[in-house]
Amino acid sequence: GAKIVLTGDPYQIDNPYVDGNSNGFTYLVNRFKSQTLAAHIELHKGERSALAELAANLL
Repeated sequence: GAKIVLTGDPYQIDNPYVDGNSNGFTYLVNRFKSQTLAAHIELHKGERSALAELAANLL
C-alpha cells in the first residue's frame, strides 16, 4: 500500500496573508483528521540546535 508522510510547522510562515491557523498545511491536517485511513501527530517539543531555535523564534 501507499503511504504519504507530510511534515511541517504551521507557524513557520512567510506569507502575510495567512497565519498558523489558516494555511495549506493546517487545512490539509483538518481535512484528513476525521478520515479512518489517515492519522496525524503533533510534536510539541522540537529537538533543534540553539541557532535553529533562535531563527525560528525571530523569523
